[in-house]
Amino acid sequence: MKKMPHSTIDDSHLPQQTELQLSKMSAAIAQKATGSQNLQRQLKVRRGELDKLRIAPTQLDSSLELYTKLDDFIPVAYFMLASDSSIVDANQAAEWLLGIPRSTLCLQHFAKLVAEESQSTFNAFLEKTFSIRHHQSCEVALKIAGRLIWIEIKAIADPLLQTCRASVSDITERKQTERRLQVATMAYQAIDEAILITDASYRIVAVNPAFTKLTGYTEEEVVGQFAHFYKSECHDSRFYLNIWKALRKTGHWQGEIWKRRKNGEIYLEWLRINTNYDSNGKVLQRVAISTDITDRKRAEETMWKRANFDQLTCLPNRYLFYDRMQLAIKQAYREGRTMALMLLDLDRFKEINDTLGHDMGDSLLLEIARRLNHCVRETDTVARLGGDEFAIILNEMEDRVSIERIAQGILQQLAEPLLLNGKKVNISASIGITFYPEDASEIETLMKNADQAMYDAKEAGRNRFSYFTHTIQETVRSQAILDNDLRDALADNQLQLHYQPIIELASGVIYKAEALIRWRHPQQGWLNPTDFIAVAEKTGLIVEISDWVFKEAARQVKLWRRYFDKRFQISINGSPMLFHYGSEHQNSWFEHLQQNGLTVDSIGVEIGEGLLLDTSHAISSTLSSFCEIGMPISIDDFGTGCSSLSCLQKFHIAYLKIDRSFVSQLLNQSNKIMLCEAMIAMAHKLKIKVIAEGVETHEQREQLEKMGCDFAQGYLLSKPLSAEAFDTLLQKRE
Repeated sequence: MKKMPHSTIDDSHLPQQTELQLSKMSAAIAQKATGSQNLQRQLKVRRGELDKLRIAPTQLDSSLELYTKLDDFIPVAYFMLASDSSIVDANQAAEWLLGIPRSTLCLQHFAKLVAEESQSTFNAFLEKTFSIRHHQSCEVALKIAGRLIWIEIKAIADPLLQTCRASVSDITERKQTERRLQVATMAYQAIDEAILITDASYRIVAVNPAFTKLTGYTEEEVVGQFAHFYKSECHDSRFYLNIWKALRKTGHWQGEIWKRRKNGEIYLEWLRINTNYDSNGKVLQRVAISTDITDRKRAEETMWKRANFDQLTCLPNRYLFYDRMQLAIKQAYREGRTMALMLLDLDRFKEINDTLGHDMGDSLLLEIARRLNHCVRETDTVARLGGDEFAIILNEMEDRVSIERIAQGILQQLAEPLLLNGKKVNISASIGITFYPEDASEIETLMKNADQAMYDAKEAGRNRFSYFTHTIQETVRSQAILDNDLRDALADNQLQLHYQPIIELASGVIYKAEALIRWRHPQQGWLNPTDFIAVAEKTGLIVEISDWVFKEAARQVKLWRRYFDKRFQISINGSPMLFHYGSEHQNSWFEHLQQNGLTVDSIGVEIGEGLLLDTSHAISSTLSSFCEIGMPISIDDFGTGCSSLSCLQKFHIAYLKIDRSFVSQLLNQSNKIMLCEAMIAMAHKLKIKVIAEGVETHEQREQLEKMGCDFAQGYLLSKPLSAEAFDTLLQKRE
């Protein structure tokens, strides 16, 4: 074995090496000591942590209890929902919101509370909440005990607990507001009324489509402009100043206002302006709502004119006339002045109207209206009350001279001939005048007074004016009393017929009689027709009286035909007024004769000679109807008028009655004899029988018989007799 080389040891380095080794060992020992300390410290920390972990459950339970208590005090409703919408937990606010106890809530699914219309929305929301696991929200409607509640749900899922925590807010009021706003917006856009909104300085901030439709201006054209930019020139500055004053004072104004469209057309609108204020009372905006009333206004004006003005002459009608009368009386009373009222009735207008036709009659009335307006002042009123009756209100009259000047001017204007369709027409009028307050203070009384005065002018000859007097009033009052008495007479059988015999001169036989009406008045005794027929004609009662006369004569002639002569005939007097009513009475009379087994020639009708000259259609028609059915027509008082031969032939006149004025002069005046002879000869040529009236002497009878007169009537033969006395006369002559 090979020996190692011998090395030499250096003893000088041993102390340093030993010190180095000791240092290393000391460091190692120190390091170990430090590690032990650290370990001890860590052990102490871990022991502390273990102690904390031991008490953590107790603290957690306390915190959870505190959290739960705080959750119930939160005003927001909270729910813990499972993925199938079952309610795991809910706070006190949730109970208050839904009105359902928590114990009940936790036994049901939230989805069952959701209204049907929101089910799909809620289901999608819940599914998205658990799948995405981020905050989700939705708005749904709940139906709780019949109430609909809108809520907003905000939720986030908890993956550990497999639930989601949801906050629920009641948004019902907001939803209702939104709905109202939506409806308002729709109405704003769709409403027919134009809406314009301005700020406090009257600058336009918005308009709706109806505004554009009404004015032609678009919203872009008007926003920023002042609201009065499209005003018309129909109102003055004072008008607009009053609007602004009202808005400043009350915040409101409404009324009619003329505006101008974009195309320049002027129209009328009904404008309503309202002001909105803030909480401090400062103007926020003004809202103007306007409606086009142009067409409605025109229609109203048309209706007003139709209601207040005569459609033919455009004069005020009776309604407006009464309104003007009230105003005139108030003004006259206030100023202590006199006011005059004129009533004017055209003379014989009906004859002209019937002769020339209604179109010509209308043209005549138009010209009359023009002339009347020409005769009065602008402050006076000319009105057409109806037919051919006009009224004139004369304000502020100083004296009767002025009134008479106007009345005379009217009569002169109307006297000027009119040319209608190439024909010259003459017209006149009768005017009645009364005064306020001298004659009366009430409209009805003034009208009655003027009417009485007008009829007084007619009775005095027409084409004149007459003032109301108390004498006229008394006459009218007496006539009114007589009219009432006459109506009672018809009802109480106070009227009687007396009969005057008409003999055939050649044979001396009586087979005709004229029926003459008599009235046995309870206070005045027997009255002749001249005492009451005029009143009956004026009041229209003549129609009823004529019917009574005809039926009574028919009853009597039936008896005398049965017992004395089958040819017997009674003639009755036909009032001219009766013929103006047309042929309906003729038809009823004819039916009455048929029902009583009488022929139409059993009753004859006597008319005045002037009636033949009346060219009105009603009279011609009635006379023609009598002739057509064969009812005999007699012309009474023949020779006193101006009958034409053509009329005698046209209406197939059966008898001419020579007036007593001719008969009384037969023995004294040769010209009367020649006239009578001529009338008799003419009548016979026309195949008309002749009756002489007023025969009082044998000489007159003999002279008439020589002339060839057919019949005679007069006091020589008999005065008018009652039916009983006439029976006796007939029996004696048999």
